[in-house]
Amino acid sequence: MSVVMMRVPKEITTYCPKCKTHQAHTVALYKAGKRRALAKGERHHKLREKKGYGGQKFARQRKFAKTTKKQTLKFKCKVCGYIRQREGMRLGKLELD
Repeated sequence: MSVVMMRVPKEITTYCPKCKTHQAHTVALYKAGKRRALAKGERHHKLREKKGYGGQKFARQRKFAKTTKKQTLKFKCKVCGYIRQREGMRLGKLELD
C-alpha cells in the first residue's frame, strides 16, 4: 500500500457560520488534549483493573484493519476567532504549506 501525502495551505478562505460570510481561516492540525485522571472513563478503567482475577480488560485486537487515521483539521476565523473542526480523509501524512 502506498502512503498518501496531502499538502494543505496554512490559510484558506471558507465560510464562517458566525460571521455568515466567507472569511480567511487559519488551518491547523487537531491534536488530542491531555487525558484527565479524574474523568469518569479513566476512573472506570481503574475500577475494572482492580476487580476480578486480573485478565484482559477488553478483547485484544490482533489484526488491525486500518493502517492510517483520519486527519482532523481546525479552521480558525481571522475576523471573529471562531474555531470549527472538519474531519478530513485517511492520509499517511498531512503537510501544512
